[in-house]
Amino acid sequence: MEIKKKNQMFYYRSEPAFTLKFKYIKKSVFLFLFFGMFIGQAQWVQKKGTGYYKAGFWWLKADTHYTNVGLIDPNATRGLFISSFFGRYGVHDRVTLIAYVPHTQVYQNTQVFSSGRTSISGEQFSSLGDINFGTEIQLRKSANWVLSTSLILGLPTGNAKGGSDESYQTGDGEFNQILRVHVGRSYRLGKKQFYAKANIGVNQRSKGFSDEFRAGAETGTKIFNQKLLVLGRVNIIESLQNGTLDATNSNGSIFANNVEVINLGGELIYKLYKNWSISLTASFPVSGRLIYRAPALSSGISLQL
Repeated sequence: MEIKKKNQMFYYRSEPAFTLKFKYIKKSVFLFLFFGMFIGQAQWVQKKGTGYYKAGFWWLKADTHYTNVGLIDPNATRGLFISSFFGRYGVHDRVTLIAYVPHTQVYQNTQVFSSGRTSISGEQFSSLGDINFGTEIQLRKSANWVLSTSLILGLPTGNAKGGSDESYQTGDGEFNQILRVHVGRSYRLGKKQFYAKANIGVNQRSKGFSDEFRAGAETGTKIFNQKLLVLGRVNIIESLQNGTLDATNSNGSIFANNVEVINLGGELIYKLYKNWSISLTASFPVSGRLIYRAPALSSGISLQL
């Protein structure tokens, strides 16, 4: 059923605290993973025959969320754990193939009254998530600057109707394309060498989802004898509000329509041995709409060939 945009302002303010906004949040999106996954890698386009491969683990647990008007409300505690493979391979000095394959577990804690009576039962569901596949093409390169563009295809390989109430989704059931332009450069502050990257793009979605404007930037430098790379980044998503689905997504998916967020984060990447590294990443939404309000943490081990 289609709900007009003006009806997205409705609230269940009269409901008890333990169910307040649960009808919204059980269908909200764990968007932190997909947003920034491809701009969160501290490297340029791969040269021909070289590759970057990473096994990662990402998790989030939230009991509050941003509503559709940017306020903060409580929700039944939900979590997400994703194990994934990410890879980049240079088929040409200017052309890099990109792949991301996740396995996703969604769970919800049991909610209990002070009397001991269960109000909301706990549950969990896991399956293959939405696979992303694409390419990045270098357009121009100078001594300090690199300009490139990328196209990422989001394949609907996840389960769009997981769990007993179909709200434990591991995918949104729609095919999307993210087209970005990237610019990067190296620079010095005093005697220290830094690099910076920024991107801007559009995510074109299908099946009634609104398209999205996306932007991001990061900067970093190496310390401790060039073994530790320290990064800071910001990511932004703005809905274009041009979809036909309502904000909660009428098919019951946790991947909501019209999600918006400003996300701040950082990453530490430590070189262990030769081409092997380990990483630790954290991010947090400082504002948003229809998205969980909680830190997202991830770790991984990577190989640069």
